Amino acid sequence: MTEAPGILDARIRGLPYRIVHPGHVTSVQEVADRAGVQVGAVVKTLVVRRDAGDFILVLVPGGRSLSWKKLRSVLGVNRLSLPDAETAFAATGYVRGTITPLGLDLPVMADVRLLGLEITLGTGETGTIVVMPADAVIESYSATIADITDDA
Repeated sequence: MTEAPGILDARIRGLPYRIVHPGHVTSVQEVADRAGVQVGAVVKTLVVRRDAGDFILVLVPGGRSLSWKKLRSVLGVNRLSLPDAETAFAATGYVRGTITPLGLDLPVMADVRLLGLEITLGTGETGTIVVMPADAVIESYSATIADITDDA
C-alpha cells in the first residue's frame, strides 16, 4: 500500500502528525469528535485562483467561511475565484475533499484563528486526515497569516 502524498510530505518535512481515519461523517462536528480536536481546528483547504494558472491555498477553520472581501484586501487584488473541480485537480493533483497544502508547492494563506491549534488537514487520499500543530504547518510552508474568515 502506498503512503498518501500528504503523509509522505509531512514525514519528509519532519512535521509531527497523527493519522486519523474518520470514516463516514456528515458534519464538521463529527470530524472534530473523531479527530479529538475542536470544530475550529477542522481545516478546509480551499484552492483560490488569483489569475489564470495562479493559485493559492487558503486554510479556513471549521465553523467559519472565507471572507472574499478580506482575502482580496490582504492580497491587494480586485478579483478572485474558486476554480471548478477539474481545474482544482489540475492545479493540485488532489480531488476536492482531500486537498491539502501537504505535498504541494503553492502559496499558503492561513486564517489567524488557527495559530496555536492542533488542526486537521487532508492527505490527498480519501478517508484519511492528519492531525498536526498548525504552527508547524504555517512555518514549514511560510504561510501568510491574516484575518480572512467570517462566522459561518
